[in-house]
Amino acid sequence: MKHSRLAVQTSERSEVLLLRPLVEKALAELEADHGLCHLWCPHTTAGLTVNEGDDPDVARDLLARLDHLVPWNGGYRHAEGNAAAHIKAALVGPSVTVPVAAGRLALGRWQDVYFCEFDGPRRRTVEVRFLRA
Repeated sequence: MKHSRLAVQTSERSEVLLLRPLVEKALAELEADHGLCHLWCPHTTAGLTVNEGDDPDVARDLLARLDHLVPWNGGYRHAEGNAAAHIKAALVGPSVTVPVAAGRLALGRWQDVYFCEFDGPRRRTVEVRFLRA
């Protein structure tokens, strides 16, 4: 198994950032060909997802709906004041696994890979693991 680490800089409290270009660059450096790419977010207030990549309103809608479901001022007991970010990260999840074909992510026609920030701005990392088929 080959691995790499991506640096992700966020600029907003909540935002969704496209990761595919960074992941495919890492796959090229790892000389990945065919197999699986596993992405892991080692943070408790951020997550990873695969979703539509063509319409930017999808990301905006995702953040808006999560804010509606999990508001910042929700009477939480967590002392740090970022309980909403922890809950959103738990809902989105910390990882995705995507097939790799010919060194590229084998995503569906409308799909892309995203980093979801819920407690920024921050400097984050994403672990990239390539498993050869």
